[in-house]
Amino acid sequence: MSDEQIPMTLTPNRLEGRGALVTGAGSGIGRATALRLAADGAMVVALDRSSESVAATADLDVTGRVTAITGDVSRRSDLSLAIDQVVELAGSIDVLVNNAAVNLPALFHEASAEDIERTWQVNVMGAVHGCQLVIPLMLQQGRGSIVNIASVNALVAERFLSIYAASKGAIAMLTKGIALDYAGRGIRCNAVCPGWVDTPINHAHAAMLGGLEQVYATIDSFQPIGRPGDPSEIASLVSFLASDESSFMTGSVVVADGGMTAM
Repeated sequence: MSDEQIPMTLTPNRLEGRGALVTGAGSGIGRATALRLAADGAMVVALDRSSESVAATADLDVTGRVTAITGDVSRRSDLSLAIDQVVELAGSIDVLVNNAAVNLPALFHEASAEDIERTWQVNVMGAVHGCQLVIPLMLQQGRGSIVNIASVNALVAERFLSIYAASKGAIAMLTKGIALDYAGRGIRCNAVCPGWVDTPINHAHAAMLGGLEQVYATIDSFQPIGRPGDPSEIASLVSFLASDESSFMTGSVVVADGGMTAM
């Protein structure tokens, strides 16, 4: 991965006055998204099961608009408390980013029952709980944007990722179903499908493919842009989908994969 900084154009008034919840905000795409939404004007509650990691996210915030909360999205009560915190801080919850996920790669028949259950409870049910909890509030407000972080693996499979890919495929269809249920009622729901992004969730998979250095040395064989994505690049897309600039988009499954699915 190059040390070259990816240039980002901030839009500081894009989400002014909005309240947002970002799950899995302790690292990677979740951290970058929490910081980007705050930079774009939102009051953000950053939720993660690691108190140390999510506190580090808040420490990186220069706007004073990120509040760190510890919780596990597989527990509906933790999400409920986080949503209450958003409303308390911002007066409304306008944006939900369901980003929290686990990736526990394995040869399919060797995947443990515990890993399968954990994948489903975090990746799928975490998003289901979050959406069910925020939608009644968004209906009262007459507005809201839900952004579900899926994966390129919602669209294409890879070795050792059968369970993960199944969970992300479910997120893509959950997104479409919610979009149809609330079209015309002020609530939009879209999904983002990142390709290989430079984030810790990919490290266990990389180890099964010969190591991260090997993956990055050969990345142009499966990601034509020739490099991993940067979390900030996905965060920019999430900010757009969270904002009124994407007002005609709902039910979209947007791919940001460096050309992987174009091959």
